[in-house]
Amino acid sequence: MKKLVCFALTLLMLTALLAGCGSSGTTLADVKKAGTLTIATSPDFPPFESLGEGNVVEGIEIEILNTICDRFGVTLTINQMDFDSVIPGINAGKFDLGVSGISVTEERKKNVLFTDPYCLAAQAIVVTAGSPIASKADLDGKTVSVQTGTTAEDFCMGEGYDVMGFAANSDAEAALVTGKVDAWVIDDLTAAEMVKAYNAENGEGSLVILSEAMTTEPYAFALTLGSDDLAAEINKIINEMVSDGSIAAIFEKYDAPYTAPHN
Repeated sequence: MKKLVCFALTLLMLTALLAGCGSSGTTLADVKKAGTLTIATSPDFPPFESLGEGNVVEGIEIEILNTICDRFGVTLTINQMDFDSVIPGINAGKFDLGVSGISVTEERKKNVLFTDPYCLAAQAIVVTAGSPIASKADLDGKTVSVQTGTTAEDFCMGEGYDVMGFAANSDAEAALVTGKVDAWVIDDLTAAEMVKAYNAENGEGSLVILSEAMTTEPYAFALTLGSDDLAAEINKIINEMVSDGSIAAIFEKYDAPYTAPHN
């Protein structure tokens, strides 16, 4: 009898453990109950996220999310961190959304659930004026700087380049201008924004974005695995905003070219 009781208790505990592992993730009802959509972001990625006046996070993705929050009837809560902490935080269920110009990759899909993409972006190659590097082929045997945890880092390491990773894109840029690396690889729209700002202070043409891009990839928001309900509701709004030109208008507001995704 004791063996049967012990077995029953063990089975009950195992069932409870498995139920906990099969968490359904975050739902729209959860967000509405909390009254806020909580995001994780690295605000060093203009024009998608950056720190504005009073250190308030602003940018393209923040405007898209404000629209989503308005539709849901909730507020937006922003948590700032290094980029390489965003997806682990989402994976651990600490936040509702990861928002930092996140490229959709098969490897990342193992750890997070993605919304439908809201735009297509490319990885740009940035060099200093007079650099002998004129194309991707010229990077063989060269050292490149990237932001840690990005697809730029993954791609460059996969290509066999000598890679120096930095927590912030501003540090990756500094590595280029101080001669520590030969090139800097970064998403194209952010490259345009940061290179424009650098050249305005240091002379036009000080930094150059090569015409040849590294890759083309979709951007989306990341959720905890199992958050299919919330993702579906966000997708409805994203696809409406893509179709009616709302997202294109936000990009235009930030003087950023827009390429619509193939949703």
